[in-house]
Order: sequence, then structure tokens, then C-alpha cells
Amino acid sequence: MSPLPTVGFVGLGSMGGGMTRNLLAAGYPLVVTDLRPESAAELVAGGAVWAETAAEVAAASDLVITMLPTPRHVSDAVNGPRGILAGIADGGTWIDMSTSVPEVANAVREANADRGLHIVDAPVSGMSVGAANGTLQIFVGGDADDVERLRPVFEAMGDRERILHVGGHGAGYAVKLMINQLWFSHLVATAEVLAVGVKAGVDLAVLRDSLVASPANSNFVQNDVLSILQDGDYDEGFALALACKDLGLSVDLARSVGVPVELSSLVDQVFRRGRAQYGDRAGEMAPFKLYEDLIGTPLRLATAGQVAR
Repeated sequence: MSPLPTVGFVGLGSMGGGMTRNLLAAGYPLVVTDLRPESAAELVAGGAVWAETAAEVAAASDLVITMLPTPRHVSDAVNGPRGILAGIADGGTWIDMSTSVPEVANAVREANADRGLHIVDAPVSGMSVGAANGTLQIFVGGDADDVERLRPVFEAMGDRERILHVGGHGAGYAVKLMINQLWFSHLVATAEVLAVGVKAGVDLAVLRDSLVASPANSNFVQNDVLSILQDGDYDEGFALALACKDLGLSVDLARSVGVPVELSSLVDQVFRRGRAQYGDRAGEMAPFKLYEDLIGTPLRLATAGQVAR
């Protein structure tokens, strides 16, 4: 049985931290780096190797994964004398699991066409909880042979039934951005509907039950919104600044392919208004609070022994 490949990992934030712990638990030799060396302390204690630069990570690894906040961060990690391209061997593999856009990877592919690099985009859904639990959904764009070769690596970080090969290069980025866009649109639409209904005198629980029983039901109405309605939790595990980044990328993608997206652009503006009101570090669901503030009351379901406030 051949040994597992050494995985290099660049980016140990709320997502990358959980993903690398699962790779380590699955037995993969791991080489890591991050702008914050302290983020690697637990991994190094568990057997991972620290590298000072992304170039050093690539030179010491059989494949390199990036999990970073923005396309600019991805570009910085890949290019330049300290970047992945400076250390990766010809014929090497780079997997970008960031929520990003195709331009960075396309530029790398075009500028290094003679090096035989295998470049795959594989963004994820599932938030930091899924990263920690190894239950991420992964949307992979790239050549079919690369996707199958790398599937065991993906399975160490995600739900094997939800690791989807969604198309060629760039398709993973596009699918992830569209999922985010639709989810954020569900949030704004749900906030508006619940705020209007409650302001019109309908009991919140009755209104939500009616929506769940109707053709207008969605996973957001049935499940995701409960974190707010029951617990007042606006998901601070994912910062509103990052949500706005993702929405901006989604609208930019639409522009790049020539599709007008009036509704998505409006959702983007609602989120940016929420960011201006509550700050960069507010939870990604904080724009819901804009509507609670408008009607002057938090939207909360009453629990046993309580009265809704």
C-alpha cells in the first residue's frame, strides 16, 4: 500500500484550522503555514510541520491546498518569491478551496502552461462547524482524472456523499458563489416577510408554520432561521465582512458573464447596510437584525414558560 501524499496547507483560519485537523487525523503528513504562527501550534503538536512561507510549503509537499479569505490573498500566496509557484515542482498539484473567482487560477494556468501543473478549484459549504466535523460539502472544478485522484484527500475533510465534480476549471468557484448568493437572498426575503407579517399582527410562530406548510417553504425558513428565532444567534462564526466579500464576488461574476442581476445586487446592498450598521465582525446573519430594528422588536419564538418579546 502506497504511503499517503504529503499535503501542504496555506491558511489556518476558522475553516482551514478544522480542515487541517481532519487531514492530520486521517494520517496525512502535513506541512502548514499562516500569517499567524500561533494558529499552527495545535497542529504542530500533533505532528504537522511548520513552514515559514508558502514556497516552503509547496517545496515540501506532494500537493498544496489554499484556504484563504479573498482572491487577493490567494494571489499573494501563489505568486512572488515566497509564493507557491516558487516552490512547487513541475507537474505538481494546487487545490484552491477558497471562496474565490476563476481569474487568479486562470492567470496561473496560462502563465505556467509549460510546467504541467494540476490546478483544481474546490470551494466548500458547511461553515466552521462542518470544517471541524469533517462534513463539508465540496464543489470541485477541474479535470476528471485529477478529481478522482484527489478524492481521498477531499473525503478526509468532507462528506463523501457530497463531494461533487461540478465541471471544468472554474465551475467550483461559480457553484459556490451561486449557493451563497441564493442563501443570502433567502435570508433577506425571510427577514422581510417575517417582519411585515408580525407588524401586521400575525403571531410569529403561526406565520412561520404557515410558511413551512406552504409552497414558499425553504431550508432557510424551516431550519437556518431558527438560530435567530430561537437563540438570537446571528452566526458570528462567519463575519459579515466576509459575507459582503462573497456577495461582491457573486455580483462581479454575473457582470463578467453578462447577466443582469438586479435582485442579487439589492441583496448585496442590504448586507452592506448591515455591515455599516453593525460592523465588520458582526455575524453573517446580522442583516436580519435590520428588519427587527425597523419594526422595533426582535423576532423570537416563545419557548415553554416564556412570552415572546
